[in-house]
Amino acid sequence: MIFGMWDSVLFHLGPIPVDHLVVTQWALVLVLGLFAFMGSRNMQVIPRGMQNGLEMIVEFTYNFFGQVMDEEHIAKKYAPLLSTFFLFIICSNYSGLIPGAAHIQGFQPPTSNWNVTATLALITALTVHYAGFSEHGAHYLGHFISPNPAFLPLNLLEEIAHPLSLTVRLFGNIFGEEMIVAYLLFLAPFFVPTALMGLAVMLGAIQAIVFTLLSASYIAASSGGGH
Repeated sequence: MIFGMWDSVLFHLGPIPVDHLVVTQWALVLVLGLFAFMGSRNMQVIPRGMQNGLEMIVEFTYNFFGQVMDEEHIAKKYAPLLSTFFLFIICSNYSGLIPGAAHIQGFQPPTSNWNVTATLALITALTVHYAGFSEHGAHYLGHFISPNPAFLPLNLLEEIAHPLSLTVRLFGNIFGEEMIVAYLLFLAPFFVPTALMGLAVMLGAIQAIVFTLLSASYIAASSGGGH
């Protein structure tokens, strides 16, 4: 297959195999979608409950990405995508910490599979170029030969390196963490140090932040709203 072997096919939708990674991602999208729906179905001028929590998240992300991307209109335009990246990635990372998950045959967090991280990186790459053309039109192509045409090969290589680094960094860290936790659970299923689980929680958040920050910086650079 194009995207690798389906090592744990659960069922088929016609000729299309559906494995545990796809099901886990569907579940994460469903949970996040329900959370957003419940918090926004009855909007009030004075927010309360889940609406208040959602508005705090939205305000925080807009301010956060506004600082990273410098220009307010660019931050507001791409903050929804970047916030979705962060929420999906951190929930994916933490799905491996669900009690008993490590003992489920074939189960793994979606972000510990390179197909998933490569897809997220590809979305970032497409968004980067969309942002560049959206802000600069055909003049955006000029950055490929900046500061002079001799740099064209290096600039093209950089465009390939960005999504590749996003893919490998997220996949490698989460996959490695899952392997370590799985082996320790096998060796000492009742004595896995609490500190290790705390480290996994911290690393899951850090990787989500790093992926999102790098995506934001790439978008800001292509659109002219960043350093």
